[in-house]
Amino acid sequence: MATDLIEIDPQTPDQGAIDRAVREINKGRVIGVPTDALYVLVADPLNLHAVGRVFASKGRETVRSLPLAISDTLMAEDLARELSSRFYILARHFWPGPLTMIVHAAAKVPLKVTGNTGRLAIRQTKSKVLNAIIDKVGYALIATSANISGQPTVQTGIELFAAMDERIDLVLDGGPCIGPGPTTVDITEPYWKIIKEGAISEKDIAERLRGT
Repeated sequence: MATDLIEIDPQTPDQGAIDRAVREINKGRVIGVPTDALYVLVADPLNLHAVGRVFASKGRETVRSLPLAISDTLMAEDLARELSSRFYILARHFWPGPLTMIVHAAAKVPLKVTGNTGRLAIRQTKSKVLNAIIDKVGYALIATSANISGQPTVQTGIELFAAMDERIDLVLDGGPCIGPGPTTVDITEPYWKIIKEGAISEKDIAERLRGT
């Protein structure tokens, strides 16, 4: 099926476009959305058909987990088996923003989403578009980088449309998304570690977590 493209203002997103995105997600479909750091593919993490479509659209190995976007720490508490003091310190200082935290997943999260690891990557973004969609559907959403695995992440909605036409169902084109992307930190072990450094430096995280 051909991919639809809708232009959207990332600062004042049109409610009609948001409603269309929500309808697609509720049908188990995959959409592309601009965020504060990069374009992401969005889908329902509790719909295994939708999860499978995300893996297929990216050509992503199923042993790799899919990060989720949330609206607040309460949503994180619902998705995580347990959350440490480190989580709350980092969330207080860096959310919403370009920080992804890896936590232990709750039993409700499908193992397929975690790449069969039992661990979950979560982030609260500054994206008004993505947050409006999450608020409308009422639950966390898959938000993985919008690219075919092994290829660069796209920087505009038009590039996403060209790269993934017929692979996904809808693109919300909010213009350029140019930035270093989020930093990913694993806080599941006794010693935290940076998995990928992006907009937030390891030094900044270390300063916040000193003594924990």
